[in-house]
Amino acid sequence: MATQEQIRKEVQTHYGAIAKGDASALTAPKKQQSSSCCAPTCCSGEEVVGPEAISTALGYRSEEIAQVPQGANMGLGCGNPQAIAALKEGETVLDLGSGAGFDSFLAAKQVGQKGRVIGVDMTPEMVKRARANAEAGDFPQVEFREGLIEALPVEDDTVDVVISNCVINLSPEKPQVFREAYRVLRAGGRLAISDVVALQPLPTEMREAIGLIAGCVGQSAEVQEIEGWLREAGFVDIQVKTKPESRAFIQHWFPESGAEEYVSSAVIEARKALV
Repeated sequence: MATQEQIRKEVQTHYGAIAKGDASALTAPKKQQSSSCCAPTCCSGEEVVGPEAISTALGYRSEEIAQVPQGANMGLGCGNPQAIAALKEGETVLDLGSGAGFDSFLAAKQVGQKGRVIGVDMTPEMVKRARANAEAGDFPQVEFREGLIEALPVEDDTVDVVISNCVINLSPEKPQVFREAYRVLRAGGRLAISDVVALQPLPTEMREAIGLIAGCVGQSAEVQEIEGWLREAGFVDIQVKTKPESRAFIQHWFPESGAEEYVSSAVIEARKALV
């Protein structure tokens, strides 16, 4: 079984290669071919669908997609946290696993010049790409920091909303991620997360396969576990809602693996109490 450090290194290497446009990171044997949260294309038989089509399928509007700098949208999500975040002008937003900056830039459009967006990603290549995108797109209110989501480089009680898109499932220390999110949120702050959750216990071979771990499947936690970790961290008003319709795109992540029988995209919401 892989150690936490091995899992983290594999994930970092995988997404670093994607950030650099390494085609070998996007190619795998048929039964381990990946897409959506694990690669910027969706492979279904001979058909290859690009990031824009993937994002549209995940619930982003075409006008939203057009607002971000070219190259920011890599089609790496499993949902649309913007749809549940209810962001307001002037708020401070933290994007966990910000990648090339897609959701961070969309959040910036909503919080405006008076707001602030901080993206945190552990992959240097992604942070470099996101910073270049921010400069090219003229987003002075967006900042990208290199760091672990289990040890956020963010001060206590400084964030209004924490968003994330298909990243927390990749962490080998999920309870710590939620504790860190709670720490940085102001009183009354909220979580708005799209992620992959397990519908039932995963077979050992699926849980231990490094390719499936980096592909947002192998380390997925069950709903009850996530709810428990959120409560332990201190959150209230916890909701974890699976999305049965996600089966349609999950089945293309690892064709013939049966992943769609075991995992689902989900919406995770919670709030830090006012007192």
